Amino acid sequence: MKISTRGRYALRFMFYMASHVKDGFTALKDVSEYENISLKYLEQIASLLSKAGLLISVRGPQGGYKLAKAPSHYTALDIIRVTEGSLTPVAEVAGDELTESQGIINEVLWKGLKNAVDAFLGSVTLEDLVNKKNTMENFIYMI
Repeated sequence: MKISTRGRYALRFMFYMASHVKDGFTALKDVSEYENISLKYLEQIASLLSKAGLLISVRGPQGGYKLAKAPSHYTALDIIRVTEGSLTPVAEVAGDELTESQGIINEVLWKGLKNAVDAFLGSVTLEDLVNKKNTMENFIYMI
């Protein structure tokens, strides 16, 4: 299983938005420059996230994007699913074509792996990431 650049950039974008939640609406240009992501690519990602209801967008000079909910309400899994779809590690084979070994391996190994990945990504919120960032910044400041 491989997460595409779109999925990784979407996580970085949403992490930036969660880190700047108190700033109100944020221009994509600011995120693009800070995260070093192409503005055109970021526009495509923002559109996906907006259509999925994760972001609110407003046009105009004071417009931009902001999170639709608090950072604690977004998991890494929520964000990645918007850009990647299912995180199934292998393509499933139709029932009639399944051999006994395929069935057992699918049930035990591949479904187990998918469930473990989903559980982990579903347990990490944007708030967790922001808190980790703040903890690291405080640690560096103390040195």
